[in-house]
Amino acid sequence: MALILDHVTYEYGGGTELTVRALNDVSLVIPDGQFIGLIGHTGSGKSTLVQHLNGLLAPTSGHIYYNGEDIHDKDFSKKKLRSKVGLVFQYPEHQLFETDVFTDVCFGPKNLGLDKKEVQLRAFWALKQVGLPDDCFYQPPFDLSGGQKRRAAIAGVLAMKPEVLILDEPTAGLDPKGRDEILDLVASLKEENGMTVVLVSHSMDDVAEYVDRIVVMNKGSVCFDDVPKQVFGHKEELESMGLSVPQVTDIMHALKKAGWQSVDTTVTTLEEAKKEILKQLHKREE
Repeated sequence: MALILDHVTYEYGGGTELTVRALNDVSLVIPDGQFIGLIGHTGSGKSTLVQHLNGLLAPTSGHIYYNGEDIHDKDFSKKKLRSKVGLVFQYPEHQLFETDVFTDVCFGPKNLGLDKKEVQLRAFWALKQVGLPDDCFYQPPFDLSGGQKRRAAIAGVLAMKPEVLILDEPTAGLDPKGRDEILDLVASLKEENGMTVVLVSHSMDDVAEYVDRIVVMNKGSVCFDDVPKQVFGHKEELESMGLSVPQVTDIMHALKKAGWQSVDTTVTTLEEAKKEILKQLHKREE
């Protein structure tokens, strides 16, 4: 069943002179099995929005529904919700707190009331899913590298076997190799486990490469909500919000200005760019 935001508004410091509206009348439908990219400049409302999806924040007005139920109804189980809608924070240090990685990953399923054997099986499965080496299992989480910490944090959420996996800037601070490894991992988890994924990112190239749909936030509101090609077709509007388009899209626009009039400026991925450039070169040879 879909996760639905119905006219959600959220204000920090409500009722005071310091009130800030972080979300402004946001309505979204997040269907099962979709890979969604959530983008926007700093302060656009991305992180505030995703913290509403599993009930960490409650809207000032509006409603959020999961499986057709309002998650803020008094008889709705937030504990059950958070086992189904898992959030991986931007900084893994905000999630990792136990003495060793394995114990940390056990924390979530243990809180579900599962027996010890099932808890340990889930933790082992989750750590294997994220590709963390066995020799890291019993190390203190803070002894791990940046990429390993992110894998451990993802494993901690994955051990709950969520239906929706939300990742807030999971590649921040990683080198290109580490970034690709984390994003490939997320994509494979989605395919193998049939999860819905919401990826918050500031990298247009990453979003274009992986997601089915992009939601663009600006000043607390949804500005665009469409497939990547359609969203990145609004180059000037995105740039006015302090955002960009994928590098290959910029290259296609530059080629058009340089005289390649028939070049496809809706290209968003490296593979598409490769095919388009070869196509244009063949045309020139004819």
